[in-house]
Formats: sequence, structure tokens, C-alpha cells
Amino acid sequence: MKRIVILGAGESGAGAAVLAKKEGFDVFVSDMSKIADKYKKQLDDHQIEWEEGQHTEEKILNADEIIKSPGIPDTAPMIQKIIAKGIHIISEIEFAGRYTDSKMICITGSNGKTTTTSLIYHIFKEAGYDAGLAGNIGNSLALQVAEDPHEYYIIELSSFQLDNMYDFRADIAILLNITPDHLDRYNFEMQNYVDAKMRIIQNQTDKDAFIYWADDPIIKRELEKYDIHSIQYPFSELKEKGVIGYIEEGKYKIEKPEPFNMEQESLSLTGKHNIYNSLAAGIAADIAGIKKEEIRKSLSDFPGVEHRLEKVCTVRGVQYINDSKATNVDACWYALEAMKTKVILIIGGKDKGNDYEPIKPLVKEKCSGIVYLGADNQKLHDNFDNLGIPVRDTHSMKECMEACYEMAKPGETVLLSPCCASFDLFKNMEDRGEQFKTIARSL
Repeated sequence: MKRIVILGAGESGAGAAVLAKKEGFDVFVSDMSKIADKYKKQLDDHQIEWEEGQHTEEKILNADEIIKSPGIPDTAPMIQKIIAKGIHIISEIEFAGRYTDSKMICITGSNGKTTTTSLIYHIFKEAGYDAGLAGNIGNSLALQVAEDPHEYYIIELSSFQLDNMYDFRADIAILLNITPDHLDRYNFEMQNYVDAKMRIIQNQTDKDAFIYWADDPIIKRELEKYDIHSIQYPFSELKEKGVIGYIEEGKYKIEKPEPFNMEQESLSLTGKHNIYNSLAAGIAADIAGIKKEEIRKSLSDFPGVEHRLEKVCTVRGVQYINDSKATNVDACWYALEAMKTKVILIIGGKDKGNDYEPIKPLVKEKCSGIVYLGADNQKLHDNFDNLGIPVRDTHSMKECMEACYEMAKPGETVLLSPCCASFDLFKNMEDRGEQFKTIARSL
């Protein structure tokens, strides 16, 4: 009996354990942190051995294969020991892919992937397709393969998940964009991060589809290095040579596989970045054979994603917008670009090696105030204090919101678009967004 050890017992780890047990492996789960009660129950219900708060070497280093949570970096001491022993490390997605022949629609990119994944899932479900939502959002792919199989899986993939995928193949691969992110995990080498993103197209055949943003300079450069076998579906904001999806004269257009168009103003998602997300989603649905009227309806009634440019409330004429998902500089750029009023910008958190230069012109143009929210805001002071805009230094959401309340004038917008990870002051970006919403509504 082959032994599989799973490191990390969150959604992906617990799901992988259930599938491994079902497939007849000797399974052990180890988590350095405390395991949530619901995952303990799941493991106990399937009689799977687990430990928390430690990694017992002799129970881990005798594995035939390791499934690693995407959150664990390769620099972690236990991972270093596993690598030294030559034990193969894979992701939960790679493992789950071995036990299903379902169609895989996989979405990656530095920005927009949650929105695009959710929109594609919305279109498929509304059209009556049997689809599961997995990866970075939704339920564990492995758990669904084990206990609730679907004909299609719509999967959001982070670079961390792609790092440990080898034989997995996307039937439809979507690459939205590549901009600097998570560089702290990639030795501060942009090319390492780029290489991870490009793994979305590995193993694709001439029967598969590859949808990508044609104007992204990094994608453009990288594609020249690859021998791509899949059918390519490039999209762009405006019509240009070679693209099959674009906006022309106020119309949203897809040329193939089936020609499709609708009024741009009928799209439920607004802002330039959402044009790309809507084009990628529409092309994927078109490739899957979903009827035009179904695509049209879903593109116009999609409610959007929580923590992504989410309108929370208006207090004393000031609108509060939660964009806690903006964990990198590029995402903040898109948020600022979409703003129609003057902005009090909330920025800060765990810096991932950010270069703030790209957003400075927009900050100057759009912001009437900046509120720093982080355990250590020195880098923000160094970058923004000299722009001539009032700034405030805060170290908790309560303090931050009090500052915003004092600074914002009627007709302005308070925008939480932090550019940074949340782990310095919050459990995760959802916790940060929820605290923002709760306090905003209580003002």
C-alpha cells in the first residue's frame, strides 16, 4: 500500500486526504498550525490519522508521495528535508486530476482570476451545466472528485498551485495577465513567478483551448518561447490583428468559435479590467457550446465577487468600497482607474516586495487622502509622503476607519485597496474586508 502524506489540513489538504483514502492509500495528515474543527471531523469520519501543531519527521519522511498545501513555501524546514530525501511533492489539484476525466477549465493571472472564475461558474450553472467550483475558491477539487463529481470543473489556480502540477492538463486554459506579485516566494526573481504562471498551458494538446490577453507585454514575450499545441483565443480591449474577442463601437464581440455580440453597456461588470474578465469568460463559455442567449443573460446579471470593488454603503455622502482582494499593486491600479470621484485610499499590510511607482500618477490624480494600515508602514511613508497629499498612519481597522471618517468629504469615496497581503494585522484578506464592512456600516 503506497503511503501519501498531506501537509496542511485546510480545504485542499483535508479534501486530498479523503480522496487518497478512497483510492486505497495509507494516509497521514500533518499541520504545523491548529486544524479547524470541521476538517478534524472530516478526517475522523474517514478514519484518517492526523496531527496538529507539529510535523513528526518519521511519519512524514517515509511517504511515497507528499501533497503540499499551496501556502507552505519550499523554504520551510520540513519541505527542505523532503526535497533532500527525493520524495515527490505535488499539489492537491495535480492529485485530484489523476482520478477524473471531467473537463477542466483553469484560470490564472495576477489579477482578475477570482472574478473571471466566478463569472464562468455563474454562466455554466445558469445554462444548466453540471459544474463544480474549485481551486483557490469554492470547495476542494479532490473532495468533489471523491464525493460529489461534476462533468466540468471551473478552477482558479494560483502560481503556488501551478508550481506543484506536472501531468495535470487544462482543457481550457485562461491566462489573464502577469504582473509582479508574490515575489517574496520566488526569490525576488520575476522570471520565476512568470514561469509558474505559464505552467497553465503545460500538457495541452491540439484539442484544447488557450485563452489569453493579447496586449500583456509579459505574456507576449513568453509565448515566443513556447511550442503551443492548443487552439489560441487571444482577446484585447480593442479590435486588432489576430484577436478574436474585443470591444468595437460600444459592442462586446467574440468572433469564434461561434460569433457572438452584445451591447457593452449591458455587461454587469464595469471598469476596464472587467472588460478583460468578461471577454475571457464569454470565450470560455462559447468554446463549451453554451447558447448565446445564456451567455448574454449571465454576462448581464452576474452579481460580482465579495471583496472585489464591493460597494458597501454610503455614510454622510461618502461611499465605502471594499477591494480587500487587491493584494498587489496592479490590482490597486485597476481599482483607482475605475473610480469616478476623489478617493481616500486605504493602503498597506504585509509587503511582498512591491514597487509602488506604477500607481503614483493615479494616486496623485485621484486621491485627496491616504490612510496607511499596517503593522509597519515605513515603506509607504517613503513612497507616498512626498506627493503632497494628506496621509494618516494607522495600525488597526478601527483606527483606520476613524481616520477615513474624519478625512472624507461628501461626494468622495473611501477605498480599501491595500496592495499588500493581510497577514500582519488580519487572519486573511476576507477578515480584513469583513472588518472594513462591519465598521463602515456602523459609522
